Amino acid sequence: MELTVVIVNYRVKYLLEQTLRSVEQAMQGMAGEVIVVDNLSQDDSIAFSRERHPQVTYIENAENVGFARANNQAIMQARGQYTLILNPDTIITPRCLQEGIAWMGSHPKCGAIGARMMDGNGVFLPESKRSFPTPWVSFCKIFGLSKLFPRSPLFAKYHLRYLSDKEPQHIDILSGAYMLCRTEVLQALGGFDEDFFMYGEDIDLSYRIVKSGYENWFLPTPMVHYKGESTHKDSMRYVRVFYDAMLIFYRKHFPRFNVIFYPIVKLGVMVRAAMSVAKRMVKRLLPRKSRPSSESWPWVIISDRAQDVANRAGISDYTEALPESGRCNVLLDDGCYDYTRIVDYILNHSDSGHRAYHIYANRHNTIISPKMS
Repeated sequence: MELTVVIVNYRVKYLLEQTLRSVEQAMQGMAGEVIVVDNLSQDDSIAFSRERHPQVTYIENAENVGFARANNQAIMQARGQYTLILNPDTIITPRCLQEGIAWMGSHPKCGAIGARMMDGNGVFLPESKRSFPTPWVSFCKIFGLSKLFPRSPLFAKYHLRYLSDKEPQHIDILSGAYMLCRTEVLQALGGFDEDFFMYGEDIDLSYRIVKSGYENWFLPTPMVHYKGESTHKDSMRYVRVFYDAMLIFYRKHFPRFNVIFYPIVKLGVMVRAAMSVAKRMVKRLLPRKSRPSSESWPWVIISDRAQDVANRAGISDYTEALPESGRCNVLLDDGCYDYTRIVDYILNHSDSGHRAYHIYANRHNTIISPKMS
């Protein structure tokens, strides 16, 4: 068997079903298996997907055991030569698998590969390629130096923004949203460290892959990652959970820095928390600029049967031609276009802040939107 795809699901019913459909298209002609582990979603995700994708293996947990442990349940029974760790809010294409597996075949020291992730509106996600969070790299991130100097090799190593996202890059850290790994390496390392409940486990696994003598690579193959918005990066919950994960990483891999790094991280958390509170206070005091919500933007339907889609989706006013400028909602019909064409369309027509992309799921008459995440 060539490939095992592992997906951990938690309450993203429609996004999961879309991901599974994109995986099926991507794996055409390939010997493989797909394993979905559900962390007690309680939203009929599995029943919904099982009806439409009965060939998938489903593991239903009686509790939310976290991202790391749930992935490990599937990783340890994977039978493919390669294992793809994939989020349930992603869209992949055949190129993702073909180019990744080909790269592995020609680079025997490559242990894992990441792809060029973009959000649902076509904006590149910087976590597609990252550097190890050494004390200096972490200091620059915590105190905002990487934001102030985003193209500096000295200050912006965390997201490696100074490296092109249009070419293959030898990098350190891969995102847990998409990690194509050699199964033997993944299983020999024991999968993810289950001390991490959320955040940090992909950094830890990437680090251990490199320590075991392999390399991590970024390939510029485009894919979509809706990237859940349930935990906003300005929220106190995100700040606390993310930096707690960094502390676990440091206690494990850099114990000699504990005395120095622990108070720096705590100070960083306090600074970020203060900035978060200050930002909210400023927003309340300053008059809000009137900016139309995407809900009021006009619709553009990209389909060979636009009128039928409009009727079924309840859209009364729309056009079929993408305007050169101006804000609009773009609805792509997956009944007419496969996911390769959809991903390429979003990539080639992205206009950050001015176009919101949605996908019309013809099989169950649902508009899949980034806001679902």
